[in-house]
Amino acid sequence: MRFHYVCSDCGKVFMTESLMYQCPECSKKNDGKHFPYGNLEVVLEDDVLDKARAKDHVTPDDFYPYPSDGSESFPVGITPLMRPERLIRKLNLPNLSLKLDSLLISGSFKDRASYEVALQAKALGERRIVLASTGNAGAAASAVGAALDLDIILFVPETAPLNKLMQSVLYGAHVVPVKGSYDDAFALSLEYTKMHGGINRNTAYNPMTIEGKKSVSIELFEQMGRKVPDAIYVPVGDGCIIAGVSKGFKDLKRAGLIDKMPRLIACQSESSDAISRAIENDDYSAVNATTRADSISVDLPANGRMAARMVKESGGWAVTVPDSQILDSQLTLTREAGVLAEPAAATSYAALEKDRKHLVSVLGENAKVVVLITGTGFKDMKAFDGRCSIPEAIENSIEALKDLKF
Repeated sequence: MRFHYVCSDCGKVFMTESLMYQCPECSKKNDGKHFPYGNLEVVLEDDVLDKARAKDHVTPDDFYPYPSDGSESFPVGITPLMRPERLIRKLNLPNLSLKLDSLLISGSFKDRASYEVALQAKALGERRIVLASTGNAGAAASAVGAALDLDIILFVPETAPLNKLMQSVLYGAHVVPVKGSYDDAFALSLEYTKMHGGINRNTAYNPMTIEGKKSVSIELFEQMGRKVPDAIYVPVGDGCIIAGVSKGFKDLKRAGLIDKMPRLIACQSESSDAISRAIENDDYSAVNATTRADSISVDLPANGRMAARMVKESGGWAVTVPDSQILDSQLTLTREAGVLAEPAAATSYAALEKDRKHLVSVLGENAKVVVLITGTGFKDMKAFDGRCSIPEAIENSIEALKDLKF
């Protein structure tokens, strides 16, 4: 065996590599009002970690439950680790870096999860992948499906950004808009899988989504000279990305390649702060999410319990910011770092700006800090409406140049 499962709530061990979604017992507690119970963690067997430990250079394949065959049919990573010089000076954080997962193939971090689920489907002889998404996960799954010859059935709230929905349509997915919220689309996708079969890719519900997302931590380890950051700022909605980041570093630690975990900073909008409440107040109830950052707008986080626990275990904390600051941070990243990020992705930088004083009080100004940029701004250009505009055309004459004073 290469791996087995453990329930993240009751700790029950499932010694199998068969398809599993949730702990059969803990998932019975779910009432639709509080964070779900019963999400599974994948545990790699010791011999897998022993092989990774012996290598001079590791890749995500060394830690995937379902490794790739080595082909480049859908390359995921390595995304750049950028030193934003103007932001470094502005914040006086000399060891600040941006991890640009906005440059993955479909334009978002969700490629990582979708790729590992695609490898799972291939390994299990399935051609159909079903999921719900506000856009990014659906676009990522659709892109992977197009590359690896898989059928993608995608349930989306009808209010999801047009650019993201169009991506999935262009990739050839079967897109099903739902008159309701993301949580409504999520519920319908689960029922579809029960009725028609296939692999369900939903975030956290399928534990392989977390396993795919942990690949970013393996990359960071190598990019930073086989070391880890002191802190990493992560946009949080469902809690699956930050759990994946944690899981990657946990696997590196289990393999004996690192001796400490970075502090995980959960970055949320004040208008979608369910996991922040759980971290700070042990409140695991649903919220009414209304944030403009659609990718992290979640009422009932599918992986909220695991995410809150992992943040606490790392010695990290939560930071919430108003939507106005998120949108301002979009412009800051664009104009002062050359990075065009969607609102959800800009949330991590907005949180760092707000949290800078606290961060320095805990870790010092020389702390190695990584801000995770999870999605490109090209996916949601409507977010800039009313905040910037194209200049009016000048007359086609040399005379008109006299008034141009830049």
